[in-house]
Amino acid sequence: MAASQAHSSLNCELRIIEAENTESISTGKLFVRCFLCTRNNEKIRLNSREIPSTSHPYWNESISLQCSATKDCIEELKQQSVMFELRWRNTTPILGKIGRSKVLGRAEMLWKDVLESSELGIERWVTMVAKRSHVLEGFNYPPALHVEMKVRVPGTMETVKKRRWGECECGCRHEICNGGGGDDLFALASAFEAL
Repeated sequence: MAASQAHSSLNCELRIIEAENTESISTGKLFVRCFLCTRNNEKIRLNSREIPSTSHPYWNESISLQCSATKDCIEELKQQSVMFELRWRNTTPILGKIGRSKVLGRAEMLWKDVLESSELGIERWVTMVAKRSHVLEGFNYPPALHVEMKVRVPGTMETVKKRRWGECECGCRHEICNGGGGDDLFALASAFEAL
């Protein structure tokens, strides 16, 4: 990166679109819980909004997190993933209280796949897997979640797409051009923990 852009930031975008194969759930609400890791190996938990369980639940809900665009932070991001949990909550009160949510399945996507894609983004259907089994109990087919992950560099998107990570605009790999630093990977993530 150019020296003037050494301390720029990346916007990491995560979008929960929809789910399928949830026909066996007739009551209650569904939501998606995401787990992201910070540079200190702490996990941030983010929840989508709860929607009534239907045969084709649809959220189309996005979240954007900001992290440093230094070479070290990008390499750190390549090592991270996002864990998705499809969760169900029974909304029928038992003894006057709504119960805890139950995990229907989990799936994981790697930021490395996003960073190495030509468009710096991927959109996929990921199959939810039970913790101990490949087929979830009570489902004919395991639920699947449609998600999108993107990385955007404000003001430099075209430049980033045309060259590999770690190269500066002059084509070299000088440390002075690549920048450095130790900012937290997801500097704004704590603002979203309350979702």
